[in-house]
Formats: sequence, C-alpha cells, structure tokens
Amino acid sequence: MLFLFYFFGLFTNFSLNTNNYKMDSVFKTWKTSRKLVAAFFDNYSTEQLNTIPPGFSNNLIWNIGHVIAAQQSLIYRLGNQPMLITEELFNLYKPGTKPTGQTTAAEIEELKHLLTALIAPTEKDFYSGKFTSFTERTTGTGFHLGNLQDAFEFNNYHEGLHLGFMMNIRKFV
Repeated sequence: MLFLFYFFGLFTNFSLNTNNYKMDSVFKTWKTSRKLVAAFFDNYSTEQLNTIPPGFSNNLIWNIGHVIAAQQSLIYRLGNQPMLITEELFNLYKPGTKPTGQTTAAEIEELKHLLTALIAPTEKDFYSGKFTSFTERTTGTGFHLGNLQDAFEFNNYHEGLHLGFMMNIRKFV
C-alpha cells in the first residue's frame, strides 16, 4: 500500500511539473521571438524603423510597440493585473491603431528596453502565482482564450505573425 502512495505521489508531482514544463517551453519561445525582434534595433536606423513602405499600413517600430502592448493586454489585463507599461504607451500601439507620426530616438530606446525588460517580471509574476483569475475572451481572429496559458500561447502566435510582417517590411526600407 505504501508503494501505491509513493507511486501516485510521484505521478502527481510529474503532472504538476508537466504543466511547468509546458510553460517553460512557452517562455523559451517568447524569449527567442523577442530576441529576433530586438535585432531590428541593431540593423535599422531610426528613419528605417519609421518608414511605412508603399502598400503597408504600418512600420517596423509600430510592430515592435504593438507586440509589447498586445502582450501586456493579453497577460496582465486579461489576468486582472495592472499592466507594466503606461496607458499612454498602450494607447499608441494597441490593436486597431496605426502609426500617427515619427517615433523619436528616445521613444525607440524605451521600446528597445521594454521589449526584453518585460520578460523577467512577467515570468516571475506567472511562477509566483500572481495571476489568480482570468477574463476569458475571443480575439478578433477567432481564438478563444479561456485561461492564462491560452493567452501566453496566443501571444507567441501573435508575435510570430508580427515578426513575419516585419521581415516583409524590412525588404522595402
């Protein structure tokens, strides 16, 4: 009988660790994606980051700001926690927006910092259990987000789409 308790105890721990393993993978993907996006800061000038090529409705820097704003909304707003960015920044890059003017070098530096600096506190907040509730929603593209893990996974998908847009835009700047 003691063997069964021991066996099921290990199995229970394995199940819990499996979920952490899934989230470890989600965070690993997110970090890789952010690293790929961050390379645009090193490879393109302020002018290039701000250029909206003919046939496009946005530019490289808007896409960077947008992935930051969208992640904060998906994880923190839907997780019923205060976002780690200002409301002003969020409003510039939230879904449904487009560039309204030239992003300054100082604003670009802020986005460059936030792009990678937000990872550690988000990961810490997740693993510490800060997110205790979640507001379900269906995205504009039809993805139902029923829990925080769905939001993290959708965020990675969303950031991948915008990385693809950026790879296309870069050919024309």
